[in-house]
Amino acid sequence: MLVKDRMTSDLITTNTKMPVDETLSLMRENKIRRLPVVDKRGRLVGIVSEKDLLYASPSPATSLSVYEIGYLLSKLSLEDVMKDVIVVQQDETVEDAACLMADNQIGGLPVMDGDALVGIITETDIFKTFIEMLGGREEGVRLTLQVANEPGTLSNLTGAISEHGGDIVALGTFAGPTRAASHLMIKVCGLEEDKLVEIMESLAAHVVDVREV
Repeated sequence: MLVKDRMTSDLITTNTKMPVDETLSLMRENKIRRLPVVDKRGRLVGIVSEKDLLYASPSPATSLSVYEIGYLLSKLSLEDVMKDVIVVQQDETVEDAACLMADNQIGGLPVMDGDALVGIITETDIFKTFIEMLGGREEGVRLTLQVANEPGTLSNLTGAISEHGGDIVALGTFAGPTRAASHLMIKVCGLEEDKLVEIMESLAAHVVDVREV
């Protein structure tokens, strides 16, 4: 799955001269938490988040009057508070985008097609992808297994489920306790919980957790 499949392409942007208070209003009206900042030619030059703008605003404990606060915010523009921007290309993978966000502790990335801004992908888009991949909204029996890191293990397990009439609706692999073992999450419909556990254990898969969802 690529970034362009998950990004928001209906972009709202702002410019370097927009005052902080107007930008906050724009974010709240559109229920968004970050905005790409573009120059007069529409080229990406930075990004601002709601948190950046709130930190730039006077504290509620300030002795300034509401009029003074409003005046200061109207004079403070985005070029004073915007951050250098980290971007991702639209043809990169969703996991590459997730790694960039995690490694840089940021919640969103402008998406580029070469030098052109074409969208934005956020942590919410990543969460939705994660939910879909693990079948978070699908019914079935959900198993977490500890399995050997050996060629053919996954094929044996999924083949056995299919042979007994089960339908796999989601599957994911995760790091296990050692290099020799992995954790496997698998969600199955069409088989009873007890039968599914029996099949897995017969193939030397240790059932760490099982639940019907």
